[in-house]
Amino acid sequence: MPTFISVDPRSGVPVYRQVIDQVKRAVAVGVLGDGEQLPTVKALALQLTVNANTVARAYRDLERDGVIDTSPGRGSFVRSANGEQTRSLDAIARATFDAAVRDVRTLGVGRADATLFFHDALNRWYPEELA
Repeated sequence: MPTFISVDPRSGVPVYRQVIDQVKRAVAVGVLGDGEQLPTVKALALQLTVNANTVARAYRDLERDGVIDTSPGRGSFVRSANGEQTRSLDAIARATFDAAVRDVRTLGVGRADATLFFHDALNRWYPEELA
């Protein structure tokens, strides 16, 4: 399985949350397909140099959220999409927008300028939809 998860312990985001977000993103964009096996808790913990309990917590939350199925002795596998992929893409897009707005606000940019920057970016990336 390709390595797609990396964590930054200094980011301010808990490591287990980074793992959850990255697995959800990988499923949503198709990097991980239905039924694909995730690394074992131990293997991922070693790869990321984090405590195995951190990875286990992420996997438990992913299972609770319906992203993966875990079978003792077999491993953890991506659950069939059944419409979850669209909701995951929406959640990823919203989280990305939230992070961008938070970063812009942290820089001291006012609402009016942030709105202008947002519209400029929309026009640059969606030129075919200009009204």
